[in-house]
Amino acid sequence: MRTAIPDTCRDLAGRQRGVIGRQQALSTGIRPDVIDGLLRTGRWQRLDQGVYAAFTGEPCREARLWAVLLRAGPDAAFSHRTAAALFGLTADPGAAIHIVVPRDSRPRRIPGVVIHRVERARDTRHPALLPPRTRVEETVLDLAATARSLDDAFGWIFRATGQWLTSAERVRRALAARQRMRWRAELAVCLDDVDEGVRSNLEHRYVGQVERPHGLPRAVRQARVIRYGRVSYLDNLYEDYLVCVELDGRAAHPSGERWRDYRRDNAGAEDGIITLRYGWSDVTGQPCRAAAQVAGVLRQRGWKGTSCSCGSRCSLSR
Repeated sequence: MRTAIPDTCRDLAGRQRGVIGRQQALSTGIRPDVIDGLLRTGRWQRLDQGVYAAFTGEPCREARLWAVLLRAGPDAAFSHRTAAALFGLTADPGAAIHIVVPRDSRPRRIPGVVIHRVERARDTRHPALLPPRTRVEETVLDLAATARSLDDAFGWIFRATGQWLTSAERVRRALAARQRMRWRAELAVCLDDVDEGVRSNLEHRYVGQVERPHGLPRAVRQARVIRYGRVSYLDNLYEDYLVCVELDGRAAHPSGERWRDYRRDNAGAEDGIITLRYGWSDVTGQPCRAAAQVAGVLRQRGWKGTSCSCGSRCSLSR
């Protein structure tokens, strides 16, 4: 006769990818000897100390994640790159599993797991999603704080806001709630640019190294246009002068995308829009030269403003 497992136990394990902790199982009314019998007969399998898979066969990654979480304690939540992978912010969750726990908790060491003990662990946890994880904006800031470079830190913000998983305002509020944060001022400027419509590191560099320091007028970011019944967006459109600046950080274009860009530029020419295109090396390596070119085209189109030098070595002044 097969051992009867309470429905509450089955439901709980079902919500946790088939994984359940010993104390959780006992709280549903199942007896300790029944648990031991399920393990002995192979209907359940031990994944970690006091953590079981209520199924046979090889556990999937999410089941193993649940096992780590249950081992760490009821207040634990995934964070950093582990949480980013759960949100779809990255396809690479990394070798280590990252979790956050309240600072006053003392979880035992778990091989392959990085445990972050933080003051606001309960506040940073997403209120609904399973498995438990930090909120998107908290995940982004955790990754920004541990990024290898400022560009990498900005990249997490652009990725999350570009996928509409969070907003600049939510990230800004999370930033304000942190007493200590690496690159706080720079991240605040980046969030202001996101509010303007900046969607990538290269666009951020264009605004911060080409447009602003050289006194160019402010373009409309992600300007919406309709051509042949289809909606498209222009990276930077100087509307009053019908000048567009398109930015592309890719090292090489697949042929299909290259022809798509040509067709888009040609369609813009029909509307009277002249398009300038710059890549990463143009914006970061020769920002003054790019600024001089944009300023020259804007003047041809009627701009009466005055561009300025960004410093003593700026080529625009020469």
